[in-house]
Amino acid sequence: MVSTSDHASVVSMNLFVALLCACIVIGHLLEENRWMNESITALMIGISTGVIILLFSGGKSSHILVFSEDLFFIYLLPPIIFNAGFQVKKKQFFVNFMTIMLFGAIGTLISCAVITLGASQIFEKLDIGPLELGDYLAIGAIFAATDSVCTLQVLNQDETPLLYSLVFGEGVVNDATSVVLFNAIQSFDLNHIDPSIALHFLGNFLYLFVASTMLGVLTGLLSAYIIKKLYIGRHSTDREVALMMLMAYLSYMLAKLCYLSGILTVFFCGIVMSHYTWHNVTESSRITTKHSFATLSFVAEIFIFLYVGMDALDIEKWKFVSDSPGTSIAASSVLLGLILVGRAAFVFPLSFISNLAKKSPNEKISFRQQVIIWWAGLMRGAVSMALAYNQFTMSGHTSLRSNAVMITSTITVVLVSTVVFGLMTKPLIRLLLPHTPNHKEINIVIATDTSTPKSATVPLLGSAQDSEVDIDPIHRPSSIRALLRTPTHTVHRLWRKFDDAFMRPVFGGRGFVPVEPGSPSERNGHQWR
Repeated sequence: MVSTSDHASVVSMNLFVALLCACIVIGHLLEENRWMNESITALMIGISTGVIILLFSGGKSSHILVFSEDLFFIYLLPPIIFNAGFQVKKKQFFVNFMTIMLFGAIGTLISCAVITLGASQIFEKLDIGPLELGDYLAIGAIFAATDSVCTLQVLNQDETPLLYSLVFGEGVVNDATSVVLFNAIQSFDLNHIDPSIALHFLGNFLYLFVASTMLGVLTGLLSAYIIKKLYIGRHSTDREVALMMLMAYLSYMLAKLCYLSGILTVFFCGIVMSHYTWHNVTESSRITTKHSFATLSFVAEIFIFLYVGMDALDIEKWKFVSDSPGTSIAASSVLLGLILVGRAAFVFPLSFISNLAKKSPNEKISFRQQVIIWWAGLMRGAVSMALAYNQFTMSGHTSLRSNAVMITSTITVVLVSTVVFGLMTKPLIRLLLPHTPNHKEINIVIATDTSTPKSATVPLLGSAQDSEVDIDPIHRPSSIRALLRTPTHTVHRLWRKFDDAFMRPVFGGRGFVPVEPGSPSERNGHQWR
């Protein structure tokens, strides 16, 4: 016999899994809808379920699981970020790397500063309650974090590759920067502020960024070397797949162990694994890993939005603001306005700076594209929720009115930004950038492997092995001026030469025959050249 609490847990898990299944089915039925996407579908189902549970429980509770930061940061976020790195178009990402870093790092700091200053000036007049300097700085970091998960749903990597590369790449760096900012705010003594703190913070950020990236790269290279040398697939393809999954997760946990950014680590681990490790496994393992990583990411995304929708109606937090609902609404409106202003404060100026460094008109970010980048990055999601719970609650509960107002305001901002901004993103893209395929795009589509089913076609692994395919011919620069005119192309060409000469013979990758003679990869090796 199971105890009452165990039985309740089993019932809760059954209900939650059934809701996940419902999200998948309804999302499939709404696949062609120009407004809806998986994130919004899961969010709306979560809210509807929360209302039903609230009614059946007599207004005591609206959710069946308790929100846990560990659940989010340790179990749900890693597969999403890893799969994003595994699928990303590497050439598009690295060609725009400096712009992505401008938006993701510098832009996040600007947005954080705008939100912090605005909140500190306006919240005092709203009589929210006692908030200290550390709280205002934390608010800036919380609401500077964009929702890279929702970005995956509303932007299409094939239709708008530049926008997807910029917005999603910025989102990953932005999430990492926001978490680093948040942790730094909590660790520094804000009662004694001096110029050395700013330098210390800058040095700490650069260290975290470089160290996290290198840890992800090294873990990815280690997995490639082990699989290439041992050729585990000759005995069991299951071991290959398991090793790839476990080493990807190990990179994230190592980053946590070393107090680094797990988001950056697992993202770059995904990029390296897709470039080397994936080509070293058997053909059946390639198909398995594609589907496995995509499926884990997909389920984790739905899980997050479903729970956020249910948690939005948590009666405990709303009771604190029931006597003055206008305060919570005003705080939410102020935060939404500051998010709009804070994002505009860096997207347009930094786009102008980025365009100054680009000579070709085709590489510059047009004003219409800047508007879409600004709009698509306005959504806030689970990262903001998790950071807000960390700052303003104790194990998911709060007893202070000011903290309750901030939690309810965060929930409102996440719901409104995801639903309203998320619903409007696709129509906005169609309005500002009507899709008219040119001859180049048609040729690229023809080159796609048509034998791959749609569910298995991910941009990195289908036609867009774009680190290997040069869509635009790269000419050797004939002078220093030519070198400076096309720095990204030159760096890409030099990297290709270094990669072919030194990296691939050691770590494998496309075009290199595995150690084991007669392996499936050896027999099919020439098709990957």
